[in-house]
Amino acid sequence: MKRVIFSIWFTLVAVFAIAFSSFAEEAKPAGLNADEIKKALGLSIYLQGAYTYNFSNPDSGENRLRVFDHDANSFMLDLAQVVFVKDAPMNGVGYKVKLSAGETAKWIHSRGLGINDGDDPSKSDAFDLTEAYIDYLAPVGKGLKLRFGKYVTYFGAEVIEAKDNPNYSRSLLFNYAIPFTHTGLMASYSFTDQLSANLHIVNGWDNTSDNNKGKTVGLSVGYAPMEQLSMYFNTCYGPEQLDNNSNNRFLFDWVATIKPMKNLSLVLNVDYAKEEMGSHVEDVKWYGYAAIAKYDFNDRYSIAVRGEYFNDHDGVRTGIKQSMKEVTITPEIRLANGIILRPEYRHDWAEENTFDGHHDIMNKKSQDTIAFAVMYSW
Repeated sequence: MKRVIFSIWFTLVAVFAIAFSSFAEEAKPAGLNADEIKKALGLSIYLQGAYTYNFSNPDSGENRLRVFDHDANSFMLDLAQVVFVKDAPMNGVGYKVKLSAGETAKWIHSRGLGINDGDDPSKSDAFDLTEAYIDYLAPVGKGLKLRFGKYVTYFGAEVIEAKDNPNYSRSLLFNYAIPFTHTGLMASYSFTDQLSANLHIVNGWDNTSDNNKGKTVGLSVGYAPMEQLSMYFNTCYGPEQLDNNSNNRFLFDWVATIKPMKNLSLVLNVDYAKEEMGSHVEDVKWYGYAAIAKYDFNDRYSIAVRGEYFNDHDGVRTGIKQSMKEVTITPEIRLANGIILRPEYRHDWAEENTFDGHHDIMNKKSQDTIAFAVMYSW
C-alpha cells in the first residue's frame, strides 16, 4: 500500500510540474512567464532516485550503515519534494514550506509528526513536513532574523537533498553523528561580511513534539576570514532522552570549506558528541571526521571523492561498539534542464561484522556498492 501511495505522490508531482509549465505557456500572452510565476510563488520541485548494486547481493536487500540509499540491488525513487519559499524583507515576514515523500522522508521523519518508528524507520510515514517556518527580519542593525517553526539542522557538511552535496550517498557522520531537523526558535545576525552567529532554542534532535520537558540550546558561529576559506563552529546542549530532563547530550560540529583554486573545493568536517546516561552509568560518546574534495572539469563534468572515519564508541548510534570507515568516488554529469547524473562507487569497512553476505546477516566487515543516481530540479 505504501508503495502505491508513494507512486501516486511522484505522479502528482510530475503532473503538477507539467500542468504548471502548461499554465505558464498559456500565461505568456498576458505578459507572464514560467520564471515570473515560479518567483511569485517561491515554488520549486525536486525529484531524486537511483539504482544501487551491492556486490554481496544480500538476501536481506539491505546496504548496512546507509540511510537514504539502504535498498540493495533495487531501483529506488527516494525523494520527491515541493517547496514554497519567500525571503523576509527588512521589517517584513518570510516563510518556507518543504514537503517531502519517499524513503528519505521515512528516515528524517521527526517525533510527533505522523507515524515515526525510531527502531525501524522503514515503518515510518513516507510523507514528511520537512520544513515549515516563519521568518521575521527585525530592523536591528543589518537585520536580526527571527525564525519560528521546523527547519533542517545547522549541523554537518551535507544536507538531505543529494543535488546539493558532492556525493550521492550521505556520509556516516550525516547519518549517525548529528540530527536531521529541529523545531523551535532561531535568532540569526551577521555582524560583518566575515562573522555571523545563530542562537537556537529547540525541542531537540528530530522532535516536532518534545520527548521530555527540557529544551536544547544551540549556537552556530560562521567565520570567513577570506574568500577562499569559510568555517562554521556548531554546538548544542540539552536533554534528548524520553521522559528524562536531567541526562544531557552535547554535540560539537566543525565544518570548513576551502577553495585553493577556482575549480577545486575541499570540505572538512569534525563531530564529537557525549551524552549522560545517569549518575551510576558512564557517559557515552561518538565522534568522527570526514574530508571531501570536488573538482570541476568544466560546467558539465566534475568528480568528488570522500573519505571518513566514525567511531561509535559505545554502540549507541549504530547498535554496535565499533569504528567504521568509508571511501566514495562520485563523477557528476550536469545535463540541461536541471538534470544531474551521478554514477558512484563506495567502499565501507568496520571493525566488527556489520555488513550482510549473500545469505547471512551481518557476517562481513566490508561492503562495496555501485550506484547510478538521477536528480531533477525544477
